[in-house]
Parts: sequence; structure tokens; C-alpha cells
Amino acid sequence: MANPNIPTPHITAKEGDFARTVLMPGDPLRAKFIAETFLTDAVLVNNVRGVQGYTGYYKGKRVSVMASGMGMPSIGIYSYELYNYYGVENIIRVGTAGGIGDNVKVRDVVMGMSAYTNSNFGRQFFDGNVAPCCSFKLLDAAVAAARKMGVEPNVGALYSSDIFYDEAGGAGKLKKLGVLAVEMEAAALYLNAARAGKNALAICTISDHIFTGESLPAEDRQTSFTQMMEIALEIA
Repeated sequence: MANPNIPTPHITAKEGDFARTVLMPGDPLRAKFIAETFLTDAVLVNNVRGVQGYTGYYKGKRVSVMASGMGMPSIGIYSYELYNYYGVENIIRVGTAGGIGDNVKVRDVVMGMSAYTNSNFGRQFFDGNVAPCCSFKLLDAAVAAARKMGVEPNVGALYSSDIFYDEAGGAGKLKKLGVLAVEMEAAALYLNAARAGKNALAICTISDHIFTGESLPAEDRQTSFTQMMEIALEIA
């Protein structure tokens, strides 16, 4: 029996169009880059609002990649629909992050074991403080894959912020807590995965550093952060 929730207002793909594992960058152009660079026989399965989704093969494994857009409300919608309507089991965010910790530098790969947040996204699940965490299965596999590639990832807490231009300036306090980097999606992804009984992991590349001032241009962020993409594909 066909799923009455398919298609959704945001995804026009048909039932079965997505693989069990979806790589999810924020930028639709990064989704296109991953599909064209790493996948064979890639087919465009969604392009609503320019949010491109593709399904193809990586080393014989069927894999999908689709953009999430920016921020927790956006990834909250797409990950919810993929988990709950399209039968997706694993979503791996492959995105950029701003460095906070002294132990990370531009182009480093970080993996979010947990995601601190200033968002109220979790209030829908529990009227208190929630602690968004990744899937240990995916994290363990990702660390092993990275080391096999000669990459030593930084593993720890991310900070998922609702605010890009942040007047509060709380990065110094987060640094003292050992937070590695700031981004805008992981916490919502982790909570949706937990609620659906599915798996999620955020693998990010440091594109700039809040305290050192290092930064990379948009084109580099779109096409040159291939290590995190390959790590994610290896565990798909």
C-alpha cells in the first residue's frame, strides 16, 4: 500500500527513491558536487525549492545525498520526512563549522558526539533539558574509516546555534566547556533520529575559526572539503 504522506510538500521523490543512508550537506550545490564527483548512475530524485536530492552508487552501495538548507528548522523538516516517510535509516550531515577549540584548525574534520544548542527544538519532545547525541554505531564506524584514510578526526561536542550573527558572544564560555565548533543543524538532526529510532551523525569540516580569524572562501567550502564526504560515503 502506498504511503499517503508521499510526496510531501518539500520532497517530490517517489517511495523507494532514497537509499537507506542519506548524506546531508546544507548547501544544494554541495549535494550536486557529491553526486557528480563520487556517485555512479546518480539520478535526481528531488528538486523542490532547489533542494537537490540524488540517489546513485558508491563502490556498489546504493547511497543518497540531499541538501538540508540552513538551520535547525530546515534540517528538522527534511530529516523528519526522510526518517518517517521515506524509510531512511541513517542520515550523515556533511557540513561546515566554525572552530571554537584551540585543538581545531581550518580544514580539520570534526565529528559531533553530542550537540549543545540554544534552540527550543527539543521542547517538543520533553519539557526540560534534552541532550542530543549521535549514533555511536555511525560514530565508531566514521572514526575507523577516517583513520584508515590517514585522517585523525576531532571527536566531541558541537554547538548547534539558531543564530549566525550572535550578539551574545558565548563562544568563550563554550570553549571552556571543550566544545569543538559551532554549526546550525546537528542538534535537530540528532533529536529527530532519536525520536524515529534511527541513526544520525554530523561530520563537519572547519571552514573558519572564531578566535584565530582564519577563514576560507565560499567556493572552497562547496567543493574542496572532500575528506568528510569520503568518510561519510565509506560508512554509508
